[in-house]
Amino acid sequence: MRFFMDFVHLHLHTEYSLLDGECRLSELPKAVLERGQKAVACTDHGVLYGVVDFFRECKKQKVKPIIGCEMYVAPRTLEDKAFPADINPYHIVLLVKDATGYKNLIKLVTESYLRGFYRKPRTDMASLAKHSEGLFALSGCMSGVLSKRIRDDDISGAIETAEKLKEVFGDRFYIELQRNGVEGQDKINSVLINIARQCSIPLVATNDVHYIRKEDAETQELLMAISTNGFLGDKEFALPTDEFYLKSAGEMAELFSDIPGAVENTVKIAEQCNFEFDFSTYHLPRFDTPEGITSQDYLKKLAFEGLEKRLENAAGREKYEKRLEYELSVIHSMGFDDYFLVVWDFVSYARGRDIPVGPGRGSAVGSLAAYALGITDVDPIKYDLLFERFLNPERASMPDIDIDFCDDRRGEVINYVSQKYGEDHMAQIITFGTLQCRAAVRDVGRALGMPYAEVDAVAKQIPRYMGVTMESALKANPELQTAYNSNPKIKRLIDFAMKLEGRPRNSSTHATGVVITDKPITDYIPLSLNDNAVVTQFTMNTVADLGLLKMDFLGLRYLTIIRNTERLIRLKNPTFDITKVPEDDKETYEMLSRGKALGIFQLESEGMRALLAKLSPENLEDIISVISLYRPGPAQFIDEFLKNRKSRESINYKTPLLKPVLSSSMGCMLYQEQVMQIFRALAGYTYGRADIIRRAMAKKKRGELLKEKDDFISGCIKNGVDKKTAEEIFDSMEAFASYAFNKSHAAAYAVVSYRTAYLKCHYSREYMCALLNSVLNDTDKINEYKAECNELGIKVSGPDVNESGSVFGIINGNIRFGLTAVKNVGLNFAEFIENEREKKGKYKNFEDFLYRTSPVSNAKAYESLILAGACDCFGIFRSRLFAVLEKALGQLSSIKSEMRSGQISLFESVEESYTPLKLEYPNIKEYPEKEKLNFEKALTGVYFSGHPLEHYKTFAKNANSVTIKDLYYSLKTGIIPDKQTVSVLGLVKQLKKKVTKTNKLMGILTIEDLTGETDVIVFPASLEKYSSYLNAGEVVLLTAEATLEEPFRGEGEDVLKLLFRAITLARPDNLLSEKSPEEQELYLKITRTNKDYLDAALALIKQAKGKSRLYVYYQDKKALTVSKDIFAEISENLIGELKEILGDENVAVKIIEKHE
Repeated sequence: MRFFMDFVHLHLHTEYSLLDGECRLSELPKAVLERGQKAVACTDHGVLYGVVDFFRECKKQKVKPIIGCEMYVAPRTLEDKAFPADINPYHIVLLVKDATGYKNLIKLVTESYLRGFYRKPRTDMASLAKHSEGLFALSGCMSGVLSKRIRDDDISGAIETAEKLKEVFGDRFYIELQRNGVEGQDKINSVLINIARQCSIPLVATNDVHYIRKEDAETQELLMAISTNGFLGDKEFALPTDEFYLKSAGEMAELFSDIPGAVENTVKIAEQCNFEFDFSTYHLPRFDTPEGITSQDYLKKLAFEGLEKRLENAAGREKYEKRLEYELSVIHSMGFDDYFLVVWDFVSYARGRDIPVGPGRGSAVGSLAAYALGITDVDPIKYDLLFERFLNPERASMPDIDIDFCDDRRGEVINYVSQKYGEDHMAQIITFGTLQCRAAVRDVGRALGMPYAEVDAVAKQIPRYMGVTMESALKANPELQTAYNSNPKIKRLIDFAMKLEGRPRNSSTHATGVVITDKPITDYIPLSLNDNAVVTQFTMNTVADLGLLKMDFLGLRYLTIIRNTERLIRLKNPTFDITKVPEDDKETYEMLSRGKALGIFQLESEGMRALLAKLSPENLEDIISVISLYRPGPAQFIDEFLKNRKSRESINYKTPLLKPVLSSSMGCMLYQEQVMQIFRALAGYTYGRADIIRRAMAKKKRGELLKEKDDFISGCIKNGVDKKTAEEIFDSMEAFASYAFNKSHAAAYAVVSYRTAYLKCHYSREYMCALLNSVLNDTDKINEYKAECNELGIKVSGPDVNESGSVFGIINGNIRFGLTAVKNVGLNFAEFIENEREKKGKYKNFEDFLYRTSPVSNAKAYESLILAGACDCFGIFRSRLFAVLEKALGQLSSIKSEMRSGQISLFESVEESYTPLKLEYPNIKEYPEKEKLNFEKALTGVYFSGHPLEHYKTFAKNANSVTIKDLYYSLKTGIIPDKQTVSVLGLVKQLKKKVTKTNKLMGILTIEDLTGETDVIVFPASLEKYSSYLNAGEVVLLTAEATLEEPFRGEGEDVLKLLFRAITLARPDNLLSEKSPEEQELYLKITRTNKDYLDAALALIKQAKGKSRLYVYYQDKKALTVSKDIFAEISENLIGELKEILGDENVAVKIIEKHE
């Protein structure tokens, strides 16, 4: 069939050329039709990332999609990777003719990554020859296989290459001509035309399309600036002209009016490209069942055997058996028997090797079959969970079972699956980072060269909820709208951000997703490399849509914590099993009701703990509700939920039919399953149909919903619900569905939450020890959990060479710090210390310790152990141990040498109590407390023998100081507005200086308190003025402007930043409590701006008569005077009033230190 058109674009780059293609897939088909064309190709650089989405978008608009790729061809072979010979590959465009061509393109693209990658994914002539069937080849752009050789004046090489490609592809090889106004292009085209004639190769016209409209050239340039970290206007990496747009057939015909055949050939090629993706066939791996038994029968056997084990008594057995029969029939009818057997197999493998498996996640928890098979561990009937939410017999789609394993053994399960089905049948899955709204603003702002502060101010006015767009942000924020309308720079920034938001920016490896296939993966989808991991080029949803089995193998830290806690408990109680603990333990719920949920899975955030305290959970259903409520959408029901819970009898249901559905959630709609249940209970829908409507509601498909609303109302009326009430219920469900939570998922996670809470409640030492071991690399968390241990009455002791293991352990009822957490002490040395101690007993003294361990480590490790307090057990000052260390190690070296030469008797050395090392310790004082604490913190991240801020608690309270942790939470939740001025009491950790653009010094000050640490930006004027206060180790009261800074590209957690405003040295509580005014001095600084207020200040001081001396510094005279007749009684009220009169930075109190 011939198309009614005269041109097809066969060389085009979409947004999946990742910042080197501007054509949006959602806009492209419509633009093609508007230009009078009915087919178009997608030929992204070296990848097939977007071809399935491209195919779908084209099919929606009735545009013929042509799958292709602009590949890179190695100058020599794809195995050659030498500099500089192989750094500049040639380009070639390949187009898929049929299914064989698609498979060959997959092979070529995959091989270009897995074997040929060198700066770019590259193929070579040999591979092209091997996989040419079913593909058209075009010679490419100015960097093409022919044009590049012509540019290099290698005409004979170009002719030879053309002949080779003709031999490989036959009449499917075309010489490509482009006329985009690029310098030198006409000359190259002339040579290409001559080669085509000489070699009898047909010509084809393309435009190397990178953007849809001519005016989009600047957006394309901006994308490339972002990609190269350049600036808009830098021409080094930009396209040379603005002619790389989607031209009409008329424009192309005019450009090539002298070679009309080159235009006609685009149509000829397009007519022959007839590949279609198959979305209807599943390609699941086959499970090897025992001989003579089908997958269906084997699954049924396993499921009923498992159900028998689950049912401890006969009550309700018939209900369970009937539902299991139903689920198995649906699973079989949809062709998923093998799917369930594959999952059952690797979960059984994990359980059989004592690899902790989670109770489930997602909608699969609603399946009784999964529960019976041991895939999940939550009874779906008990918690009213729906199978159809997981697998809908009325909507053909792949089931989705995601599994949690303990995070340190997840890899073993993946390796098992890989070995069972073959490495070429399994791969990890790609994911794409997109330019979200805020990230787009920041990227655009940088590429436009705008000041960071200006861009940051705009970004922070954009709401943070999921799905926010630039357009919705403008509507929601009048201040942002005003800036957009009044400031041309801001308008340009936002306009560009609108064009870029939502585009794929970069690729990475999905943290948990893998695909498993019946045949080699490259029979179905292309692969690439991400950080040396082999990944699919299609995302998780696309993989599933193509009928492939995709699985999430998740690593859950809390499963590791539970396992490690169980191991500690079993040292005393060998039969303990967390899965057997009662779900109605009163003490556990009382603990949660007090908000004591720090360290509890899903419940440890400040907001969640506050909600627990308000709600006072009494059972697992309450925990399910809490997990579902504490989210952006349902959070609006929290007050109503709490009110209804206090007076359940007064809950008002719009119809009695709603009570069985909503009673467990206190009359509030919380769950997706409840939407389905309402459709069934009120309107008689099947669960399958109800799930389809729920999905339509969640995706706001108005067309589908209008029809369903009438059917729902009719069904309600038949069941005695009046039309008005039915309409209200439907509308409320429609508004709610987009943020409703999956109860199955919440139920599974509530089980993990409860189990961790039970362990914390009844085995707090074991649990906190396991919890601490799970955050060994996070000193903030260690400090947070250490503080929680103090609250629980559990002492966390510092490292000790005679008690510590390599990690945190329980010794004599206390938690003891592990040796590996001490800097410079590696795992091998820590384990040697522990093993040596277990074999031969504790170290009797420092000499014995050095003698028995010295062959294994170096001086740095011993220094760290001493200064961290790990050798305090020997009863000698750290300062003295440190002083003799160097000499001791020297002596040991000599002793070992003498022993090797036989100068020391073997009979002496075999005595266990014998230690030839004899040390004399110098009579020096111990390190000052402050120095000891600093060493502890530097080497372990934790203070053990005290904390520098413990002596400043009263001062902090009087100064209304806020902790770093509370400040972060308050900013995050909006309790404190952005840029609020606050006071923070902290210890100066370090000051980094850097030079500004104006060649001045500014500082990045790091301070810490009892809850964490943060950075403070100190601008040049403040740095110069207050530098004497900013020394490491100083305890200061900081006045600063608080803000949250977003992470780069929006990936990760926000970071608290403080902007320095003022600072004073803090006063220890003992000095505050002592009434010694003669040990305090009051200082005033008089400047040009406040000199007129000196009299008022002095009058105020005279009213507060006391014994503290007054000093006045006159800045203009650079003179300090001391008052002989004015003495003051220093108080916070006086200081506060003086600061109001003279300015914060012009009033100070100095403590006079007495030296004895």
